[in-house]
Amino acid sequence: MTDPVAKAADVLSEHRESIDRLDAILVYTLGERFKHTQAVGKLKATHDLPPSDPTREAAQIARLEDLANRADLDPEFAKKFLNFIIAEVIQHHKTHQS
Repeated sequence: MTDPVAKAADVLSEHRESIDRLDAILVYTLGERFKHTQAVGKLKATHDLPPSDPTREAAQIARLEDLANRADLDPEFAKKFLNFIIAEVIQHHKTHQS
């Protein structure tokens, strides 16, 4: 029979490999998302549209909360995460407005 500590180390290693892969997916996904939001910011600046859209932001937060609930993720965490992203996007949009 396998040593329990060695087996636990193997399982831990597998979890960490999965976490590393998921971190890479998150980074590349955020990179792709910000490419689109940069394009939106340029479009808004070109057409003198405001950098933020509170109606869309509220809808996105509600949508993300629903997704979080379905994914068994704390919806408050998901909301904080999206609010952080929205704040970054608005800052990027404002730089295009200048």
